[in-house]
Order: sequence, then structure tokens, then C-alpha cells
Amino acid sequence: MALNIQSKRLTQLRQWLAGLEKEQHWCIMITADPDALASALALKFIMGRRVQQVTIARTNAVTRPDNLAMIRYLRIPVVEWKPEMQEEFSHFAMVDSQPHHSPAYADIHFSVIIDHHPCSAEHPLEAGFLDIRPQMGATSTILTRYLRALKKRPGRLLSTALLYGIRTDTATFERGGGEDDLQAYQWLTRHADNSILRRIIRSEYLLGWLPLFSRAFRYLRECRGKGMHAHVGKVSSADLLVAIADFFTRVHGLKWVVVSGVVGDGGIVIFRGDGSRHLGRLADACFYDVGSGGGHSALARAEFPLSALSAADRGDVGNFVHTRVQTRKLRAATAVDI
Repeated sequence: MALNIQSKRLTQLRQWLAGLEKEQHWCIMITADPDALASALALKFIMGRRVQQVTIARTNAVTRPDNLAMIRYLRIPVVEWKPEMQEEFSHFAMVDSQPHHSPAYADIHFSVIIDHHPCSAEHPLEAGFLDIRPQMGATSTILTRYLRALKKRPGRLLSTALLYGIRTDTATFERGGGEDDLQAYQWLTRHADNSILRRIIRSEYLLGWLPLFSRAFRYLRECRGKGMHAHVGKVSSADLLVAIADFFTRVHGLKWVVVSGVVGDGGIVIFRGDGSRHLGRLADACFYDVGSGGGHSALARAEFPLSALSAADRGDVGNFVHTRVQTRKLRAATAVDI
């Protein structure tokens, strides 16, 4: 099947690659999840030996067993980011995220930003090479299109990583993805290692997580429009909230779910749904005045510091989140398609 890639984007990609120099030290920064890990690995492969060094650095802890299995089985060379590392690199790239998504990116100038999340008019992006495509179901799809356009055949480990990246962000095309994602998925299937993919997929839960699922079931409360909200209190990682939210998406008749918790000194809220309501805009409407929120129609996330809440709300974060989700109306749309 012929690849339909816009010549302007391909020209810009080739120009950026042609401008790379051997003495450069690059850092690809990510908030580690399957799509980000795969996209970073693909970008590192595309850059190849054109530069002195390419390091993949994560700004978050990796605790989900499937993500740990992905890193292990696919040999992804990702390191933990520390602010003092900044002086080691001459250039920075970002995939599957945008600078305003995390305070860890605040003081870094990015030469490359590649993402499939919608832009915000409140946070304009600047980079020498910028490729933002909200119409794509995964950033892995964008990187796969690069590989095909550049006639670079990925090995089995990279192919498996990109395949898993598309699979997770589209929920195997149940909650997102379009023709571009499907074409990329089909092309990668020819080169991927299915035995490794099965091992990663089966690594979903840890025994120590089960009490948190029990806590979520006990708290479960109805939301308008056939939705549900579960607050699980203090957790060690937002990955636990994502795992619980993804579990609830398998419940028949449940159109959308919100799972909230407290990680460190902040509240995190995970939204999942069938796309019947735009959860990214709902996340923004609920928490823009105390933190930030956004995402796609079927999956979204919001964060806020506990210090932004009143004393009463800090004492009952679950009720605060539930009240916001129940009563907030959508703001004017700020997402901008590019």
C-alpha cells in the first residue's frame, strides 16, 4: 500500500536530518509510557550515527509491569532524568508530549517536538522541527510514517515497540485510531516479534495492586451521563490509577470513568471513555483553575497541587474531584488542529 505523506513534512524532516552534526549530544525526553518509549526508540534509530550521542531520558518513574516488561524485553536504553544532566547535552527532543505538560520541561529549549496530543492556544509551541498531529491515534504512528518515507526498515524489537505503542494508545483501535494508524499497525506486524508482544501484554498487574482495586470498588460513585468515579486515595504512582481506569473501560454499559488519587503533594485524575463525550475538554474544564488538564476524546488526564485547594478540599480530595466532574461545564474549546 502506498504511503501518503505530505511532501512538506517529509522535506522538513529531511532538512532537519541533514542539519545534524557529528559533535552533537542529543537527549530525547519523555514521560515514559509505551507510545513515548517506542517513539523515542524510533527517533534514536532514525538519527543513527549522524550525531555523537542520543540518550533517551524519562521524567517519571516506571512502575507498571507491562511498561517494565516492554523496556526489558525490547532492550530500550532509557535512563532517569535528573536536572543536573542538562549540561551534558547540546540539543533536546521531545516525543509524545509537549513542554507545558510537565514542570520537568520548563527550563529546556527543545529543538524537536513530535506529538499526537492536541495543542493548546494558551501554550504556543516553538521548535526547529515541529510535528503535531492530533488526528493520529499514537505518536508511534507518526514515527512509523517517518521510517517508511525514509525507507528505513526497523528491526524486530523496534517494530514490536512501535506496534505496542499504537496498540496501547488506541486500545487496539477500540477507543481511537484511524486509517493512518491502521496502515502503520499492519506494516509493523510484518516485522514485529509476536512472542515478545504476548509476553508484554500479559504483564498487566502486580499482586500488590489488588488492595487498590478493592478500594476503588468500595468508593465507586455514579456520574452524569453513565459515568463512574473512583477515588483511591494516596498511591505511589499515577500508573496505578491508569491501570484501574483501563480496567473499568471493560465494563459493559459504562460510557466513561474517572479514577483519582494523590501522588506525593498533588492530585492526579485519569479519564477513560468510549468517546461519547470529549474527556480532554472535560478534564480541562474541571481543573484548569487549580491545575491543568487535557487529552483526547476517549482518554485524558488532569493534575493539580494540593496547595491550590482549600483546607476542606485537601481533607477530602475524592469529594472535591467528584463535585468538579459533576458540576463543571466545558469551557470554549482551546484545542487547535495542526
